[in-house]
Amino acid sequence: MEQKAFYVKMVLAAWESQHQKVSKLIGSLSDEDLRAETAPGRNSGAYLVGHLASVSDGMLPLLDLGQKQYPELEEVFVKNPDKSGLKTPSLAELRNYWNLIHADLDQRISRIQPADWFGRHTAVSAAEFEKEPHRNKLNIIISRTNHMSYHFGQLVYLSKK
Repeated sequence: MEQKAFYVKMVLAAWESQHQKVSKLIGSLSDEDLRAETAPGRNSGAYLVGHLASVSDGMLPLLDLGQKQYPELEEVFVKNPDKSGLKTPSLAELRNYWNLIHADLDQRISRIQPADWFGRHTAVSAAEFEKEPHRNKLNIIISRTNHMSYHFGQLVYLSKK
């Protein structure tokens, strides 16, 4: 296997593994669990599900795979904190967004060729990328996997196991 393809396979396997862990946890938590704060004064589980869904949706334009499918989530779950008073989707809708966004994202990601992962993402200019080639599409997957892992650690506190 070519070296680039090998690296891409490792990174995408980590992404998929983390996504499966988060999905399984979200599916195991009740609506009551998700309404609770992960710790006193911290985000609720529902907010974190919306936040993770919105950040994942935002990967589409970053990876040059199209526009966000649900841009309305960004205002509520990225630009504003939990308990901002903004109208939020129901928990059923949040779970659905999570599933729809990841099904679409995974399908689009699967079409990217290994060499293309090392090209620049859309938030970096060509001049910046020339100086910092690590600011590539594959690095977006790495950073978003870490981001998902961080919030998974918070959501675990809602589990009654």
